[in-house]
Amino acid sequence: MGLRANADAFCAETDYLMDVVDFPFPATPGGPPGIEVTDLSGWARRVRGLGADTGTPVRPGFHLLFALHEGRLPCTVDLTECVIGGGEWLWVRPGQLFRLRGLQDLEPPHVAHRADPEPRGTVILFQPSFLGAATVITAQLDRRAWRLPLAPAPEAEAPVRQTLAMLESQYHRLSDLPLEVHVEVVRHLLSILVLRLSSLPGGHRRRAAGDDTFRRFQLAVEQDFARFHQVADYATALGYSVRTLTRATNTAVGRSAKAFIDDRLVTEAKRLLLHTDLAAHTVGERLGFPSATVFTRFFRTRSGETPAGFRARARVDGEDSGRG
Repeated sequence: MGLRANADAFCAETDYLMDVVDFPFPATPGGPPGIEVTDLSGWARRVRGLGADTGTPVRPGFHLLFALHEGRLPCTVDLTECVIGGGEWLWVRPGQLFRLRGLQDLEPPHVAHRADPEPRGTVILFQPSFLGAATVITAQLDRRAWRLPLAPAPEAEAPVRQTLAMLESQYHRLSDLPLEVHVEVVRHLLSILVLRLSSLPGGHRRRAAGDDTFRRFQLAVEQDFARFHQVADYATALGYSVRTLTRATNTAVGRSAKAFIDDRLVTEAKRLLLHTDLAAHTVGERLGFPSATVFTRFFRTRSGETPAGFRARARVDGEDSGRG
């Protein structure tokens, strides 16, 4: 079973010392199972329903689409800081760490003092199982968007917006059709939307020769990166040679297979160092390193700084960004 970053003993005295809250797909009584279409206020209510503040880092167990119609919202996806502007989209994949800032300003007394237009947008939560297998494969739902946020070009914006408007309208018209027909209508409209979004520049990385091999390797790493750190372990488990995995990974993402494993370890280490108050040696233990010394040496070699140095710098940078 893959590692889950459970933040169960963190200090909440500063903006960055927060719990990382696992966010399972919520129940949607009366609506199609596996999808919810709401607005920013609805998203805020869902987060507060977990016992968290709206600015708390969460790790959704589902796909999350934000379509911002007006205003701007700063956010963090894993270790990437970005701002969603009007007309832009944000696509968060299952397991990514997500933190949305700015919704607190929608509540009194902040709302009267906003310099920017009040953020207004649509939020779509959905499970991959709600879509058909052909859509999941074609839209490459297992791939993460590499451009944050997504900004459709003018010629692509109208079809995307029209599809979103139809999806919103049909989702909320439960009484118009028998439930099974309603579910299929919503499923087809969501399929069109995710296919269009995944086809935007930056929506995902293109498939290439050896991609199926890489996809198997990628899934295995995601599941076992905290247990196995060597390419040979994955090659044995998947029935490939080390050379085959290295070639497929280099073709797919321009990195060696070993670098891909190390990148995943560094990403998870940075998540835990930045968003939790776990001691560095505990982070190393969770990631399968035999000692604090080995973890520190690995982290410094791959990132250019010690775990403690990264934590101190990243938190100061984040506080400065939040004030900006």
